[in-house]
This record gives sequence, structure tokens and C-alpha cells, in this order.
Amino acid sequence: MSSKGSLSGRVAWVTGSSRGIGRVIAGAFLAEGAQVWVCDIDPDALAEAGSAHPELGTSSADVADPSQVDAMFEAIGRAFGGLDILVNNAGTAGPTGPIESLDPREWRRCVGVNLEGAFLCARRAVPLLKAAGGGTVINVSSTAGLMGYPLRTPYAAAKWAVIGLTRSLAVELGPYRIRVNAICPGSVEGARMARVIEAEAAARGMSEQEVRRSYARTTSLRSFVPPEQIAALALFLCSDLAANVSGHAIAEEAPTESLSG
Repeated sequence: MSSKGSLSGRVAWVTGSSRGIGRVIAGAFLAEGAQVWVCDIDPDALAEAGSAHPELGTSSADVADPSQVDAMFEAIGRAFGGLDILVNNAGTAGPTGPIESLDPREWRRCVGVNLEGAFLCARRAVPLLKAAGGGTVINVSSTAGLMGYPLRTPYAAAKWAVIGLTRSLAVELGPYRIRVNAICPGSVEGARMARVIEAEAAARGMSEQEVRRSYARTTSLRSFVPPEQIAALALFLCSDLAANVSGHAIAEEAPTESLSG
């Protein structure tokens, strides 16, 4: 699908990328020859990522804070002088529980990171992508943005909205040769998913094994996805092979049903 160096000469900005999916995507982009800038809210994890990949540009930043996004944008401009790829990966799981129990502050924080963060980063990235004569935006949504997700309403609402943002920007930016797509991972192997399962097990009064099995049942392949496969899809969407792919929400595994109580 891609060859070594397929992103040579391109500059990529991957948000929320000191660990998990974002870090694997950043590593895959580096391996294909891209210059990569990453950001995360956790400075310790970011420092560890930078130590593992010294060629990364890094910023400790909260994507829900416009001033921090602006500062990060300026740093990228000074370091790399332009931009070809934006991956809006930064996200937060948000609270788990029935809607009547949710704290409005937690709702706003979840929507702020998952949705407003994508808007703020796109707002600053698009002028650079236009100046480059085109580029790629990938918004990381979720299968929670394709189906109902009880007890996780802030997260699901934000991820549905990310797909709306994706499809609207694809139409708006198409004339500038900027392609915009959403990746909708299902259950991805890793520490983040383990924390989600732990919280849901507590909220449902179930064992973590039972919750894990219920997650697997909602996918066509009845399995969890390695983050490397998400990175491979991101590489494809940034490649010339996807030159006419825009405005899509692509699930790594097709969701077959909603989680139910």
C-alpha cells in the first residue's frame, strides 16, 4: 500500500500523540519520511515520546485552549515552515454513567477536547494547507460516532459531531485540494481501552471480562484492533492512492450493533 519514504518531504501535525493511537501514527509517518510535530497534555509522556523519537517536534498543549493551539501553530511554523497533514487525534473518554448523574463540567470538557479541539486545530492548519496547494486532514472519530453508546453520551455526541465537521470541511475545502476524512476506530488494544472497560464495568456492575466480550460482539470481526492498523489506514488516507478519497467516515471494523444496557 505504501513504500518506504512515501511521505518524504511532507510535514504532519498529530495531536494527542504521546501514547496510544497517536503515537503509533506519528511513528508510522516518521518511518515513511515525514517531518512530524506532536502534542499532548501530558508533558512527561510527551518527553518520553520525544526521547524515543528525537526527530519529533513536540509541544505540551491542551487542544481545547485556543491560546495554546495558537502557540503550538507558531512553533510548527518556525520549525517546519509549512504543513501538509493534520491528524486530529487528541481526545478524552469523558465520564461514564447515566445522563442524570453527569457533571456538566465533565460534559463540556469531553466535548471541548474531542470536538472543539479538532475545530481549533483545523482553523489554524487550513491556511497552511491552502498555501501548500493541498493536503490532508484526518479527524479521529469513533464507532461511537456511528451508533448509540449508552452511559457514554458526552463522548458519543462529540464523536458524532466530529463526523459532521469532517463531511462539512470536505465539501468546503475540496476546491483547494484538501481532503478531509474521519477514521472511526472501534475497540483498540491498549491502556486507554482498558481504562474505558474498567469504568464501564463499574458503572454496569459487570466484570471487566464481560464488558470486553460485549465490546467485541459489536464488531463484524468480533475482535479488538491493533493501533498499527489504524496507523496503516492513516498512511493510506495521506497517500497518493487516496487522492480522490474525501468526506468519508471509515470504521476500522464495521459496527454491527449498539452497546446495550
